[in-house]
This record gives sequence, C-alpha cells and structure tokens, in this order.
Amino acid sequence: MKIGILSDSHHQVGYTKEVIDFLKEKGSQYLIHAGDLCVEENLKLLEQSGLVYVSVFGNNDMGLIPFSNKYRIKQEPYYFKIKDIKFKLMHLPYHLTPDTDVVIFGHTHMFEHDYKNKTLFVNPGEVCAREKPLIECVFLEINENEYIISYYFKNTNEQFFKKEEYKYERKI
Repeated sequence: MKIGILSDSHHQVGYTKEVIDFLKEKGSQYLIHAGDLCVEENLKLLEQSGLVYVSVFGNNDMGLIPFSNKYRIKQEPYYFKIKDIKFKLMHLPYHLTPDTDVVIFGHTHMFEHDYKNKTLFVNPGEVCAREKPLIECVFLEINENEYIISYYFKNTNEQFFKKEEYKYERKI
C-alpha cells in the first residue's frame, strides 16, 4: 500500500498542486491531508487527483465547514481503514494515543516519525513553507512486515525534492 501524506498547505495552492503531482508520480494510491487546507482550491486539488483521499479540518479551516459534504474533509480525530490497516487522522496533536496502526497529524509544521507500542506516528511537515523555506511531504509504503517512510523536502527555490528514508519493522 502506497500513501501520499501532506499537511499545512495554508494558502499555497501552487505548492499543494506540486506536492500532489509529485506524490502521484511516486505511485501513491491514496492521499491523506492532515489539515490546514485553508482554501477550497486545495480541496479541489485533492479531489481532482483521481486518487482516494481523506482530509481533516485544521485550526485554520473554519471557512471550509460549508464544503464538508462536497469534499472528504472530516472532524478530528478521524478513524478509518485502508484494507486491514487502521488509521487515525488529526490536525492538532492532541490525540497521540496508540489506538490504531498509524496515527497521522499536522499543525507543528515539523516532520516527525516514531514507532512505539505497535503504532506508527507521522507528521509530514508543511507544504506551505511558512515556518522554514521547505516544501515537505511523506510517501508511506506499508508492506506486510515493514513501514517505509520516505520524507521528501525541497527549498522553495529548488526544482527537485530531496529524500530521507526511514524503516520500521511492522509488528502485528
């Protein structure tokens, strides 16, 4: 299973499109957005990707509430399954309990990952390049025995993404 993960797009529609296109190019089958989409155009990009996607409201998304029925944007924490993997998605890191297989969150604008108590925790960083001059995202590959996190980042003035890879043995 290959999942593109992004968060904190804010008003950077161009960066959001670039990240979604990049994650599709890498082979993403699903897209997960951890909130702070801020504008309907970012929701449209998720929908127009042609991939199955889900997103949650961030603390800056009150203006998107009228679009909750039109797009797949949910209240946090949002629990869902892809195949046999249980996910919890949120923007604010207030529910970081190991009650699913994978916990995805945003808000801090910092890439983070950890694996404890059989739960993978991932924050993909920020798309918007607000806190630092980096556009960031994560490509998560889930195999039978491992999680592979590919963290992609690039300076706003660079053409190509750089990659760091992290692997965890998946304990079932």
